[in-house]
Amino acid sequence: RPELAAVLGADRFVQEIKTTANLQHPHILPLFDSGEADSFLYYVMPYIEGETLRQKLDRETQLGIDESVRITTEVADALDYAHRQGVIHRDIKPENILLHDGRPMVADFGIALAVSAAAGGRMTETGLSLGTPHYMSPEQATAEKDITGRSDIYSLGSVLYEMLTGEPPHIGGSAQAIIMKIVTEPAAPVTRIRKAVPAHVAAATAQSLEKLPADRFENARAFAEALANPGFTSPTTQAVVAAAPRGPWKLVAVATSAIAMFALVLAAMAWTRPLPPAPVTRHDLSLGKIVRPFGQDVTVSPDGSMYAVSGELDGERAIFLRRRGEADFHKIPGSENGWRPSFSPDSEWIVYRNHAEGTLDRIGVSGGGRMTLVDDETIRPYFPHWGRDGTIAFGGPGGNYIIPAEGGPPVHVPSLGGVRPFVLPDGSGLLNSPRRGAIQIHHFASDSTWDIIADGTNPVYAESGHILYTPASGGLFAVPFDLETRQVTGRPQRILDRLASDAGSRGYSVSRSGTLVLHDGEPELRYEQSRLVILDRPGAADTLPLAAGWAGAPAFSPDGTTVAYDFAPTRDGQANIYAYDLLRGTNSQITFEGDNRDPVWSPDGARILFSSERENSDRRDLYVKPADNSSGAIPVVSQPGRLTPNQWLEDDLIVFTSRVGADMDIWTHALEGGGDPKPYLEAPWIEAYPSVSPDGGLAAYMSSETNPGGGLWLNDFPLPAGKRNVAPSGYYPRWAPDGGTLYYWRRTGGVHSLLSVTVERTPILVHQSEVVLETGISGGWDVHPDGERFIVTILEPGAEAAGTESAPTRILVVLNWFEELEARMEN
Repeated sequence: RPELAAVLGADRFVQEIKTTANLQHPHILPLFDSGEADSFLYYVMPYIEGETLRQKLDRETQLGIDESVRITTEVADALDYAHRQGVIHRDIKPENILLHDGRPMVADFGIALAVSAAAGGRMTETGLSLGTPHYMSPEQATAEKDITGRSDIYSLGSVLYEMLTGEPPHIGGSAQAIIMKIVTEPAAPVTRIRKAVPAHVAAATAQSLEKLPADRFENARAFAEALANPGFTSPTTQAVVAAAPRGPWKLVAVATSAIAMFALVLAAMAWTRPLPPAPVTRHDLSLGKIVRPFGQDVTVSPDGSMYAVSGELDGERAIFLRRRGEADFHKIPGSENGWRPSFSPDSEWIVYRNHAEGTLDRIGVSGGGRMTLVDDETIRPYFPHWGRDGTIAFGGPGGNYIIPAEGGPPVHVPSLGGVRPFVLPDGSGLLNSPRRGAIQIHHFASDSTWDIIADGTNPVYAESGHILYTPASGGLFAVPFDLETRQVTGRPQRILDRLASDAGSRGYSVSRSGTLVLHDGEPELRYEQSRLVILDRPGAADTLPLAAGWAGAPAFSPDGTTVAYDFAPTRDGQANIYAYDLLRGTNSQITFEGDNRDPVWSPDGARILFSSERENSDRRDLYVKPADNSSGAIPVVSQPGRLTPNQWLEDDLIVFTSRVGADMDIWTHALEGGGDPKPYLEAPWIEAYPSVSPDGGLAAYMSSETNPGGGLWLNDFPLPAGKRNVAPSGYYPRWAPDGGTLYYWRRTGGVHSLLSVTVERTPILVHQSEVVLETGISGGWDVHPDGERFIVTILEPGAEAAGTESAPTRILVVLNWFEELEARMEN
């Protein structure tokens, strides 16, 4: 880059880089030429047919132990030669190790030294990022000016660590986080992640990663010899160094001056070129002979090093564990009958449901230490989640509960819906969702619960700063979320189309480091068109002959001869109101401007009330227009929120639902006589989709007061004097013309059923519900004035999805998935 050349000076750079041309070694990529051309500095190296070690690791994740040791030994031989020539690489990483027929060749040797020397040691002024954070030595990370060959030994040890375990010694969400771990935290022993690593290889790896340069190997040759010596044992350990630092570069000093050092790191990172993101890679995760029962997720540990699953092997049910680098899952001793595991924040324990005993237990990941936390048959704990603050939350028939990780009386959280809670990282509250309902948050300090996402289930907070969830339409979505304010801060985005999730399983698990385990199952059935169908009680169907597209919200005219509906050519397109004459078979367009939906007839059938989004996309106001198109539309209600008309009563009183954010309330407005709209029902919970009885005395509506997924209620109208529960779950109520029967819909297992209840007055009695029809309908519907026929909206997949078969369910592991998540959110 010309700007870099200006800082370095072309002559000085060319002079210094010639030093690397003198390096001649079978494992060092030679330098052919260098110079300046049109303000650009350049150097020339031979083309190597093969791949980089990074590409191999991306494909295989971990390498064989013998192969890892061989590659490290040969690279160490190259480093030993270069160090004896006075050349330090400074940027050893998998990207700079080329594999030609399996033989490693170190590339870019000495380039870092040449740049540093040409810049007079002022690395922050060169614009180059020398040393990838994952492989930086502590002295590089803290901008030490004098770097020795032992820095390269640390970097090579980091590469060996990744070849053995699948990840570098330290990982984090940012370069700064990684550097702080390199400076202050010891690397976990490789045998903790991969037990098959021989003791001498683990000891050599540990010594190469010592924080103090003096505690590492004296030279690269000693490193290679240790790897080849089965009797080698490290004279020091990182744990000892962390506990009792010694020498001039002391970890105690590092700890006491962490703020100053971190500021230095931030300053250096601010000057350097942005680091390339770690590559996103995918590979299948095989369960081997384990049978995974329906609804059982594969869960990744918070540190990304282990996977756990409830399963069955040879007729025995238990929890099975697999560490990264291991070939197979193995049973955790003592976890028999274990169900739905959740890792502890330090990845050392698992909490789970003992399905045979009905208890909530915890156990060490290696077995042992088993402890029963909850033994109460009235609670029946399910779906535990172990929060970072030590709180364990779980669901049950009575709602949600929390307990301390060491045990104690469960505390009930009655106001939160759903049975699969997730503890927020700061321990301030829980996320959960009722089935097919809104995602809610419960705040412990204020003992309050509110909706944050209108349509979603299975919520998880990811370290990327997003809430992940699955909507009713399928797939995986993400939305930015502020932990401090506990509010959504952006628009949701679809991240994955394929996700095998249901009410019993999330279908995904994500670690704090960004490793995603995905149950890649049936693709989302994308509905691209709908049709309007008239049904009678025996189930005979008559589809209206409309154009292909997205039709919905049908409404019979008061005389039953015409159907008003909204129609858009595509699912996401703008809609207009149409009227289909059932007697003549003619179709008339009623609206022509904006996005218009949800038609409602006036009592005399002369006008149509509808919602319209015209100038402000954050609002949907209410308009009225003559059904014969004799004049234009006029606005009748304009207020903040998205308004949906529900009914037009005889005295020109309209009833509508107002949605502001996730809040939904029921309002009324008198069209004659002026005045402002008035709230009929306002509450902290959702109240929507009202239907007023023909005599005007009762309103049926959906409410989330006792069921977050929505239940059916009655209340006096026009003044709400006394409410009565009709059904624990139900939506879209409609009265029959005689006023004695109330119809509503209920969804069970993907099947929509139309039910009816008989309602008596004086006193008001609601009789048991009866199923009238079962169909795959979704969306708006209406009752014909004769009370015997119904018109419904039936959704259908698009032409590409119809009749296709999907690939079988499989389990995928996606490494560094947060990079992909951020890219999708930006788009």
